[in-house]
Amino acid sequence: MKIMFVSDIHGSAKYTRLLLERLKEEKPSKLYLLGDILYHGPRNDLPEEYAPKEVFGMLNEIKELCLGCQGNCDAEVDQMVLDFPIMAEYLVISLGDRNLYLTHGHHYNEHNPLPINKGDILMCGHTHVPVCAEYDQFIFMNPGSVSLPKENTPHSFMVLKDDTFYWKDVITGEVFGECTIK
Repeated sequence: MKIMFVSDIHGSAKYTRLLLERLKEEKPSKLYLLGDILYHGPRNDLPEEYAPKEVFGMLNEIKELCLGCQGNCDAEVDQMVLDFPIMAEYLVISLGDRNLYLTHGHHYNEHNPLPINKGDILMCGHTHVPVCAEYDQFIFMNPGSVSLPKENTPHSFMVLKDDTFYWKDVITGEVFGECTIK
């Protein structure tokens, strides 16, 4: 099993093209988008090559791989142009004896988690900073941001292969972090 996770594309055609190159290399069975797909939001600078129409066109070409949840910059009008669902507040993936909860992070996050079971994983975007932190009740992860990384982190995405999560640079495809879940 190989799954890819991305967050905070914010309408950047440049970084969406790079992401699609990484997608071809990784060949995941699914691509989960953790929100803030098309719009840059009022608090962010415009990302490089801001072109939401190009971004939704590129993502619609791979719609069979995509499933998303709603970020704070996503709206119903975004769902009208995307050919895969993005309006769920959170998604749940079963990973054997634990669950992986996916949400954007503006409502549920490491400081306000969903009511999850001990050992489950909560993955959010929103902060644009890659993270893996273990709490008493759950493991928290963030794939970072595809187009607008913060705190001097790379433009990033995550891949889950077997029981290991890998943080990868969107530009180079190189691994810059990993976390194995046992």
